[in-house]
Amino acid sequence: MTTTGTGTDWQAWQKSWDRQQEWYMPDREDRFRIMLDMVEALVGREPRVLDLACGTGTVTARLLARFPGATSTGVDLDPALLTIAEGTFAGDDRVTLVTADLKDPDWRARLPYDSYDAVLTATALHWLHSEPLAALYGQVAELVRDGGVFMNADHMIDDTTPRINAAERVLRHARMDRARTEGALDWAEWWRLAAQDPVLAEPTARRFEIYGEHADGDMPSSRRHTQELLARGFSEARAVWCSPSDTLLLALK
Repeated sequence: MTTTGTGTDWQAWQKSWDRQQEWYMPDREDRFRIMLDMVEALVGREPRVLDLACGTGTVTARLLARFPGATSTGVDLDPALLTIAEGTFAGDDRVTLVTADLKDPDWRARLPYDSYDAVLTATALHWLHSEPLAALYGQVAELVRDGGVFMNADHMIDDTTPRINAAERVLRHARMDRARTEGALDWAEWWRLAAQDPVLAEPTARRFEIYGEHADGDMPSSRRHTQELLARGFSEARAVWCSPSDTLLLALK
């Protein structure tokens, strides 16, 4: 457990965020394991990583636990989640945290490096609509070194299979309903708790000024993501893991 002078237990907040996210994605750790397997396979065990839309630093925490020689730059705009990340990684010189809006054309100017071995993101880019997402993919392609990788684990919906999608959604929501009766927190309840915390209350208020309740973008299929990544400068791209609703897509520069 990590306690600071504020008395805030940052590891408890990390675990609370994990449990809330797992309510939506019970296989969440599987995608992180495969993501890091592919980092090791393609760029080694001491990579320079950009944790894109890093949130609380979920990817960075798992990266450093598995690869102590790695370094990570986390970039996000959410002041509440970045506050948790800052508390978690305080004093760790392997981690740099950057506040930036990925829709700002100049967001890369805030980064400490011009290139990265791997750019990783999870459950974040679905809040972008197709046009800004395509622009972001082009910017990411310029950040990834030759031979480096980009991986995006997110909701990717194939709208050519509506009956399969509907059946999966019914089953998933039934399981979520059962978990709620056992005390699982949903998105809204987690943020209500954050707003009541004396350290997180102010950044949480700012977060809702920026995003509102939830920023909803597009959720194109993995096929559409792959096409866009190849068009933006990656040489290979395909899914390396998937569930009925989510995909981990890997693009190689």
